Amino acid sequence: QVQLVESGGGLGEPGGSLRHSCVASGFTFAVAALSWHRQAPGKGRELVAHIGGGGDAITEMGSAKGRFTISRDNTKNAVYLQMNDLKPEDTAVYYCRALGLDFDYWRKGTLVTISS
Repeated sequence: QVQLVESGGGLGEPGGSLRHSCVASGFTFAVAALSWHRQAPGKGRELVAHIGGGGDAITEMGSAKGRFTISRDNTKNAVYLQMNDLKPEDTAVYYCRALGLDFDYWRKGTLVTISS
């Protein structure tokens, strides 16, 4: 049975840091391309960061560049999103995604609210 368990949502302060984790089971994690996406209130879902199966091909998009870091630990079947220098516009629901040749799994996380 496929599971993606996400943690790390909640309340953060401008300039602060939060870390998302997504732990997977039930499929071959090491071959999956992993990504974090987010959807701000009233907006569409957008890609935040992507990491390839070998830990290469890392991309952090747009406003996340330079502030957010995606990483993976294949020994723990986990993908992380370290978010630094948080801004109010980072307020969103964050999703993790695992994509393979024959699978595409998403996990909706909890709302991250950045507010002073």
